[in-house]
Amino acid sequence: MALEDLWFNPALCFINGAWVTPEAGQTLGLSNPSDGSDIGEIARGTAADIDRAVLAAEAALAGEWGRMSAPERGRVLSRTGQLVLEHADRLARIEAMDVGKPLKQAMADVMALARYMEFYGGAADKLHGSTIPYLDGYTVYTLRQPHGVTGHIIPWNYPMQIIGRSVGAALATGNAAVLKPAEQACLTALAFADLARQAGLPAGALNVVPGLGNEAGAALTSHPGVNHISFTGSVGVGRLIQAGAAQNVVPVTLELGGKSPQLVFDDADIDAALPFLVNAGIQNAGQTCSAASRILVQRGVYDQVLAKMAARYSALRVGPALQDLDVGPLISARQKQVVDGFLTRGADLEVAARGQFVAEAPIGGHYVAPTLFAGVSPDHSLAQEEIFGPVQVVIPFEDEAEALAIANGTAYGLVASVWSADGARQMRLARQLRAGQVFLNNYGAGGGVELPFGGSGLSGHGREKGFEALYGFSSLKTVAAFHG
Repeated sequence: MALEDLWFNPALCFINGAWVTPEAGQTLGLSNPSDGSDIGEIARGTAADIDRAVLAAEAALAGEWGRMSAPERGRVLSRTGQLVLEHADRLARIEAMDVGKPLKQAMADVMALARYMEFYGGAADKLHGSTIPYLDGYTVYTLRQPHGVTGHIIPWNYPMQIIGRSVGAALATGNAAVLKPAEQACLTALAFADLARQAGLPAGALNVVPGLGNEAGAALTSHPGVNHISFTGSVGVGRLIQAGAAQNVVPVTLELGGKSPQLVFDDADIDAALPFLVNAGIQNAGQTCSAASRILVQRGVYDQVLAKMAARYSALRVGPALQDLDVGPLISARQKQVVDGFLTRGADLEVAARGQFVAEAPIGGHYVAPTLFAGVSPDHSLAQEEIFGPVQVVIPFEDEAEALAIANGTAYGLVASVWSADGARQMRLARQLRAGQVFLNNYGAGGGVELPFGGSGLSGHGREKGFEALYGFSSLKTVAAFHG
């Protein structure tokens, strides 16, 4: 797989509806996580390019995009989704090469992006205000209006999905967007911008500036023309984003890390739970903010659950993305070093099982064997810190109270699930678990484009996905008319 599947030049920025050379004329190398080979160059955008993109977005708001009706905005997004589907095979191969995820997972991301466009295309004209009963002689109503220019800084693990839930919602509400994709994986972001252009998105409504976080990303965060920032990524960078945006007093949506638990009680349907227990931890090589990296199991079924999980782990196959196995490589040598460091810290723990590399896995690829640790203490670093690799820990508990204490015993609060036949227990824990999403006898709900997503604590704040995202990407205005 090489860059011949691209129909655009990735060494360019997409600004004001056109492909343009970055102001400094510089590029960054792009590598294939599956074998470490160089596969081309991308633009190295700087503050000057971000400024051009923001000016283009402002012009779009003052021009055709700002005058476009909500129904027509929705039609543009829906047409974009259709073009995504028409290019599905190509986009999946590009994403698999760029990120390193198996083809079937990349294709699932393509389908999610198309579904986001369909969802937000249909929702664009349904963001309504309300009337408020007030004093005699007054009519009071509210309006939902776009913030203006929205900045989007997205990570490398799920570019298409996060574009869909972030940029899709922002455009649906009438904002003009400037997108800074991660330098490790930005090809599908550029492809999406061109497909949106083909679908009729006016020039300047979406601009894409690849580059480094401390250059293009920092410039976008602090730009005085940006009215809202959406960021998905690490806790450390999230703090920097929030601090930068605070200088201009603009709202920020932060979707950060997680240490999400699945709670398995002794009355659970273990065979039904088993695929979710494993897949939610190893999908995308564990490089998922909502990865279920902690499996909490009641002692009565602990041995049974551990044995069945271990059998699944032992059968996992790891190899190049385009072989479409269970697990692909990590995104980079740096990320592999991070995950290897956690595995070293777990040297004193019991390894219940590991996945296996296929013989064809290239030496230069960034591979880590999926590893299942057993009997882990809740306060061990592997049970407290986000690993962002295919590593899960299994933790025993005695009763509901202990399970809740362990589940809530980290600094994160993103996702959790409960496996139990007891409906009352399900309802209690759904309220008490510190998580932005709680799944009962399932995990992830199939991606859930319609389901609001976000967290608390170190997992961030604000909500994306679903209709709720439209509130975050718009501001509320109250109009009070006195008519006597």
